[in-house]
Amino acid sequence: MQDKIICLPKRVQPSQNHSSISNVSQAVASTTPLPPPKPSPSNPVTVEMKGLKTDLDLQQYSFINQMCYERALHWYAKYFPYLVLIHTLVFMLCSNFWFKFPGSSSKIEHFISILGKCFDSPWTTRALSEVSGEDSEEKDNRKNNMSRSNTTQSGPEGSLVNSQSLKSIPEKFVVDKSTAGALDKKEGEQAKALFEKVKKFRLHVEEGDILYAMYVRQTVLKVIKFLIIIAYNSALVSKVQFTVDCDVDIQDMTGYKNFSCNHTMAHLFSKLSFCYLCFVSIYGLTCLYTLYWLFYRSLKEYSFEYVRQETGIDDIPDVKNDFAFMLHMIDQYDPLYSKRFAVFLSEVSENKLKQLNLNNEWTPDKLRQKLQTNAHNRLELPLIMLSGLPDTVFEITELQSLKLEIIKNVMIPATIAQLDNLQELSLHQCSVKIHSAALSFLKENLKVLSVKFDDMRELPPWMYGLRNLEELYLVGSLSHDISRNVTLESLRDLKSLKILSIKSNVSKIPQAVVDVSSHLQKMCLHNDGTKLVMLNNLKKMTNLTELELVHCDLERIPHAVFSLLSLQELDLKENNLKSIEEIVSFQHLRKLTVLKLWHNSITYIPEHIKKLTSLERLSFSHNKIEVLPSHLFLCNKIRYLDLSYNDIRFIPPEIGVLQSLQYFSITCNKVESLPDELYFCKKLKTLKIGKNSLSVLSPKIGNLLFLSYLDVKGNHFEILPPELGDCRALKRAGLVVEDALFETLPSDVREQMKTE
Repeated sequence: MQDKIICLPKRVQPSQNHSSISNVSQAVASTTPLPPPKPSPSNPVTVEMKGLKTDLDLQQYSFINQMCYERALHWYAKYFPYLVLIHTLVFMLCSNFWFKFPGSSSKIEHFISILGKCFDSPWTTRALSEVSGEDSEEKDNRKNNMSRSNTTQSGPEGSLVNSQSLKSIPEKFVVDKSTAGALDKKEGEQAKALFEKVKKFRLHVEEGDILYAMYVRQTVLKVIKFLIIIAYNSALVSKVQFTVDCDVDIQDMTGYKNFSCNHTMAHLFSKLSFCYLCFVSIYGLTCLYTLYWLFYRSLKEYSFEYVRQETGIDDIPDVKNDFAFMLHMIDQYDPLYSKRFAVFLSEVSENKLKQLNLNNEWTPDKLRQKLQTNAHNRLELPLIMLSGLPDTVFEITELQSLKLEIIKNVMIPATIAQLDNLQELSLHQCSVKIHSAALSFLKENLKVLSVKFDDMRELPPWMYGLRNLEELYLVGSLSHDISRNVTLESLRDLKSLKILSIKSNVSKIPQAVVDVSSHLQKMCLHNDGTKLVMLNNLKKMTNLTELELVHCDLERIPHAVFSLLSLQELDLKENNLKSIEEIVSFQHLRKLTVLKLWHNSITYIPEHIKKLTSLERLSFSHNKIEVLPSHLFLCNKIRYLDLSYNDIRFIPPEIGVLQSLQYFSITCNKVESLPDELYFCKKLKTLKIGKNSLSVLSPKIGNLLFLSYLDVKGNHFEILPPELGDCRALKRAGLVVEDALFETLPSDVREQMKTE
């Protein structure tokens, strides 16, 4: 409206001050002044109203209206619309600032984006359907817990105080297992990506409480603003009046001083102000309730306890700070969102997804293609660097050995009981958990266990209860004071253990090993160069038949070994042995048949070795021996003799005494000739004489009818004897020789050897 106020001159009584006579607004400046009425006793005499004629009637009206609008009209009546606009803008700014501020808006937008994807993800339904397949006993326990929880939270107030998250509508959370189909590869990858996003988002958002702080502050500001508006509007709404008296000193310009004005918007403003107060009151009450909601309960903590009870996913973590606050906010819209979002906070749910993807990738047919026969002649399945253990493994019922290497968070389920033929399990740098039913199965069926670890704390604690375990192989770094370690003391419970192999860095034989000595038959200790001392515990292993002390930095043969009367095989590889004079004490070990003193620094073989008449296998390879004593060949039961990689120049003719000899190696020595007596060893099957200084190969080699492997490469031969053709078992693949030298054989001999 163009005219905000309209003013007219105001008639005054004569008793009034003269200066007030002209205090009215001029009605029409060009109108002839009315003649004064005739005085009468009953009517007071009035002063004639007379204005100044200026021929500027419209300008006089506008000027008077404006002057009275500025000076006579109350400020509340003048600025009411602008106050409403300003207050509205302030409320809008308070309510929307956190949606525009970068530090908070990014969190909100990211949360809404992730929340929508989690809600619509097919994995959510699939995960909940997996829960419905749990054990009935667990379901019963959960139902009992839920009933007790519902009893505790029966009252509305108790429900609000005791539960950090709102209850969802049960009907919304029922999962129809029939509709939860298998995920395709794309859906699985999307769900996997969601888990990663939720992890990163939680890690970032839980660090601070900027959203909560901003929301509290803006709510407090709006409440204060509301109280101020109510207070001053209630006090000033009466100031909006339709008629206003105006007294302005403009008599010199208009001829009048007193005016009576009409505020044209007063009626409308008066009504609007009451409506505005009502609207602000409603908004203010909402803000007050929000403030009550903020401080009545802790919104910086969010508990998924009810979700855990309702869904059975027990590892959903409680959250805090801004993450908790946003979940409380979304609960005000629909609690189902936070329930479905919780699925992506669960490691159990994530592991199930990984397991599902793993099962889809590794089908039974694909796994069967990886089957192979291991060193123990068992059908083995090696799995290396997978994200987990595929459930499809347990469908390969013919499996005898399972080898898992560099696989984190392996869970062995109860379905391992389907592998009736499983006897061997290898765990190389794997963290393994096991189901109780699976442990019961392994206790009864597992015969061989191999564990490779970086720290002894990684040893699976359940391995000490495998009562039927026969072979245990441990590879990893152990402390030098291992004998006082409580963990290994549990080895005494392995009552069926026969073979124990430890590849580590111990300084003495652990007491836990001695505790199983009554039934231990074979012990292998590979020490990686750490010096092994205090070997007296060996004397207690009276039933030991095989002993390996490899790389233990031994300088002498341990005397405790001579007390092992049941010992049949002794391996002292890669030590620091220089003298073996103690070898005479081996004569008391009547059952000793295998002696390996290879990879040492032995310079000679004592004559006492002739007393070891029970020896069948003897290895002196990779030493510094120069002379072979003839007494060595008095051990006439020797079938295997390895003297390779020494400094031997001469082979005594007494070697012909070894009529049982089947394997003889002098590879990489300095031998210049072979005695003819060697060819009396007619049972010889393997003869290795390569890398020596031989120049002639005797034709008597044809006497070795059982010879199937001959290595002569690296000598000074110019021709091979044709008598090699008499060695019917020798084929081209078993003859290691230079191609040119092979061509010196007669063609018929060559053809005979090439024939399979």
